[in-house]
Amino acid sequence: MIRLGLLILLLLMASLAHAATDFSYGPEARQTLSVYAPPNAHDAPIIVMVHGGAWMFGDKDNDGVAQPKASHWGNSGAIFVSVDYRMLPQATPQVQAQDVAAALAYVQHHAREWHGDPSRVVLMGHSAGAHLVSLLAVTPALARAEGVQPWLATVSLDSGAVDVAATMNNPHARFYDRVFGNDPTGWAAVSPYDRMSSAPAAPMLMVCSSERRESCPANERFVAKAHQLGGKADVLPVPLNHMEINRTLGAQNTYTSQVDAWLKKNAGI
Repeated sequence: MIRLGLLILLLLMASLAHAATDFSYGPEARQTLSVYAPPNAHDAPIIVMVHGGAWMFGDKDNDGVAQPKASHWGNSGAIFVSVDYRMLPQATPQVQAQDVAAALAYVQHHAREWHGDPSRVVLMGHSAGAHLVSLLAVTPALARAEGVQPWLATVSLDSGAVDVAATMNNPHARFYDRVFGNDPTGWAAVSPYDRMSSAPAAPMLMVCSSERRESCPANERFVAKAHQLGGKADVLPVPLNHMEINRTLGAQNTYTSQVDAWLKKNAGI
């Protein structure tokens, strides 16, 4: 009976570790985030995840966004946060980056309430979300304008718009025209590669799909420029497709182990 009670308690604790609580970081309906805080959190590191969806759709609760990531890092005592933001046509990529920055500032401000450490935050995003977190990483003024304090590291999961001009000047999916328009000046304004005028303040990991022709070359150019400016950045090519890079991170596989090793080395997580 005692063993059965202990098993039930352990299962309950595991379910609590993977449950989410929603908060609003702004007045708009899409300005919300979900916090997965394990019951054993104590001055815990925090991973803030920004979903993809071509800047036009997607949700923080979609399959593969929070899980298995929240369970994986929650089991090691970390807090996981999944962020929503406004979509096109309501919000341009620039405004979306501001939303992400506002969410990050909210997390830092409220971290202690969840037994987290506001100085130990990693910013992560996939696809369009990877573009937005990369843009924030190289434009500190944009982040500071929303009240963001320095964070530990940025992880970009297969961004399709690291170098927006290169993307637009080469064959691309038609939806990019709707997102970025036809003005090269506008492209440069939201291009992480072009906006990087000094070394990123925090280390960056640029995960790319070796199955997509332009993904790794673009991310390699980005990392090379960061190195030239004296920054710390790494590229991680993985033999997974665009969606697998998101959905399998946190599962027991080599890819998750590689990201874990990078986070331990560069962010102490």
